[in-house]
Amino acid sequence: MFAKDRRAGACRAAVALAVLSGAIGAGALAQEQAVPPAKTGAPPIIPSSLFAARSPFSGALLSPDGKRIAVSVEADGKDSILVLDAATKKPITRMTEGNDEFELEWFRWAGNDRILISTSGTTVVYGEEFRYTRLMVSDLVAHTTTYVGLPQEGLMGDDVLYVAPDGSYVVLALQQSAVDEPEVRRFPLDGTKNNVKLVDRRSNVWDWDADDKGVVRVGYYVQDDEVSVLYRKSATDDFKVIARFSGNKDADRVQLYSALKIMGDTDDGLTLAKGPSGKIALRHVNLTTGQLGEVIYENRDADVTDFTVDATGRPVAAFYTDDRDRIAWLDPKMAEVQRKLENALAGQDLWIMSRAKDNSRMLVSAGAANDPGAFYIFTPATRTLDYVSDYRPGMPLGALAAVKPVTYTARDGTLIHAYLTLPKGREPKNLPLIIMPHGGPYGIRDKLDYNDEVQFLANRGYAVLQPNYRGSGGYGEAFEKLGDGQIGRTMQDDLDDAEDWAVKQGIADKDRVCIDGSSYGGYAALWGVERNPEHYRCAASFAGVTDFNKMLKYDADFFSRSGRKKWNARVRGDKTFDMDSVSPARQAAKLTRPVLIAHGKRDSRVPFSQFKEMRNALASANFPQVDYLVFDKEGHGFDTAEDEQKWYDALEAFLKKYNPAN
Repeated sequence: MFAKDRRAGACRAAVALAVLSGAIGAGALAQEQAVPPAKTGAPPIIPSSLFAARSPFSGALLSPDGKRIAVSVEADGKDSILVLDAATKKPITRMTEGNDEFELEWFRWAGNDRILISTSGTTVVYGEEFRYTRLMVSDLVAHTTTYVGLPQEGLMGDDVLYVAPDGSYVVLALQQSAVDEPEVRRFPLDGTKNNVKLVDRRSNVWDWDADDKGVVRVGYYVQDDEVSVLYRKSATDDFKVIARFSGNKDADRVQLYSALKIMGDTDDGLTLAKGPSGKIALRHVNLTTGQLGEVIYENRDADVTDFTVDATGRPVAAFYTDDRDRIAWLDPKMAEVQRKLENALAGQDLWIMSRAKDNSRMLVSAGAANDPGAFYIFTPATRTLDYVSDYRPGMPLGALAAVKPVTYTARDGTLIHAYLTLPKGREPKNLPLIIMPHGGPYGIRDKLDYNDEVQFLANRGYAVLQPNYRGSGGYGEAFEKLGDGQIGRTMQDDLDDAEDWAVKQGIADKDRVCIDGSSYGGYAALWGVERNPEHYRCAASFAGVTDFNKMLKYDADFFSRSGRKKWNARVRGDKTFDMDSVSPARQAAKLTRPVLIAHGKRDSRVPFSQFKEMRNALASANFPQVDYLVFDKEGHGFDTAEDEQKWYDALEAFLKKYNPAN
C-alpha cells in the first residue's frame, strides 16, 4: 500500500545521472523527486519492520585503488565484513569473526588487499568486569583472517598509530597486561609473527602518537593531574619533555595536543585550536614550542571537529556541525565535486563517505531528517552516479514527519538547542510527548539527521523532543564544560525543562509525557522517572547505565591512565560526590512510574551487568510495573532487523498501555 509514495531507487539514480550529464536541470530534478502532498488526516501506520529494515550495507569504505568496497553486514547473528567489486557491485568475499562474544568496533583498509578489523568484548578480572579490544587482519588474496598482537595482552589492543600505505605492516600501541603502560610495536600483516618493538613502555606514559611516516614522535606522561609531553624529531633521537601543564586547568593545551597530526620529519604539525573568532579552528603548530601558527580553516559559527590530510600531509577537508554535519573542502576540485553532487541530489544532505586515493571513484550518501536516504557510487570520469541501495528499503517517505530545530531556556538561564518532530496530520496542540535524550553524554549531540526511533514514534502520533542538554558537543567548549560533574543533576534539569517548554508552548499535554533513550539516554530516562516522577508517566531505557560507580570501574581500562582520571573527574565532579545518589539501581526504591528496560547480552560498552543490577534492585523493591526485554545476540545497538523490530514493537505496546497517543 506504500509503493505509490516511495521514490524508487531507479528514479533516484536516473534523475541524478541526468543532472550530472547535463541532460536536465535542477528544477526538473526537484519536480521528479517531489513527494505527493499528504492527504488530510494522519498518515497510515508504517509497519515497524520498515523502520527496522536496513540496507544490506553499512559503513562502506573504498579500497585505496577504488576497485573494491568493504561494507559491514549482519549474517547469521554475526557481524561480517563483505567486500564488493566496485564496478559490478557483486560480492567478492565475506569475512566473519568467529567469536560470538565479540562486537565489531571498526574496520579500515590496509593497502588494497587487506582489511584491519577491531573487535571488543568483556572479561572479568578479580571479580570486576572490563572491556577489551583486539585487532584482526583479513587478507583478500590469502583468504585468511589472523590476529594482530601479542600472545598475551592487556585490555587495549587496537590503538593503531600508523598503517603502511601498501598494507605491509601496522604500528600498534598495546599493553602486555591490564596494568602495564603501552609499548609500541610494528606488526607485519602477512600472518607472520616477527614483530619489532619500536618504543618501550615508560612509567606513566599512556598515549603515543606517530607521524605520517609511522615514526613514533610524541608521548604523554600523566601523573595525577599533571601532563608532560615527550617529543622527538626522528626515530634516532631521544624523547625530551617539551611541555608541562595541568590537564584540568589548561584546556586549550590539552585540545592542542589531543588533535595533533605530525607532518613528516619536520617540527610542523596540524591541530585544532582556538582561532581569532574564539571558535576551534584548523591551525599549524610548532611542535617544539607549542606556538600556534597560521589558521588554515575557521568557521565563525561552529567549532571545527576534525580534519583530513592527503598522502603528502596537505590538509584537504575540515569538518564541523551546525544543525547538520558539514564538510569544508580545502581542495578546490573536491569543493566543485561536492557542489555538483548537491545539485544532482537537490534537497538532500550529501556526504562523500569515502574516496579512492586518486579520486577515480567515490561513495556518496544522501538523505534528510525525514528521508533515510540512499547510497551511491560516483565515478567522476564518466560523471555517473550509480545507485546502490536505500538505507531503509520500502519506507514511504511521504508519510515521514518533518523535524525542526528549536531552542528553550533552562531554569538557570542556559540556552538549550533541541529538535522537535511533530506527528503528521495532527494539530500541534496538547500532544502526547516523548523526551528523547541522546547518548554519550559528553561531546555527543543530536543533529538534524534521520532517526528511526523518532520517526517511528511520530508515526504513532507522538511529538518527540530531542534536547542537546549541557555537556553536548557542537556548541562550544564552555557549553560542553557546563556538563562536567552534572550527570543526574543540572543535565537532568535540562530534560525536565524541555518538557516544561513544550507544555508552555501548548504543544504537549503535561499529563502525557514519557522519556525514552539509549545508553546515557537510557540512564537519563530511568533517572528521570525516579528523580522527578511528576514530569513523566513512564520511561523506556535501552542499554542504559544503572550503577555509575560500577560503570566507572568498568570504564577504567577502556581509557588511558590520563583519560581515566579525566573521565572520572568529569562524571563525578566533586571528589566527595556519591554517584550512588544519582544511580537508578541504587535508588530503585524511589521508582513509582512504569518502566521498560532492554539490554543486549553482548554489550561491551554498557555491560549486561548494568541491566542485571537494575533488575535485581527492582525485584528487591517488589516493583510491579516493569517490562524487561533481553537480546541474546545484540551488543550496544542492533545488528539484526528482527531484534530492532522487537524493540519497536515492545516500545509501542508499552506506550499504548501507559501513555496512549489517542
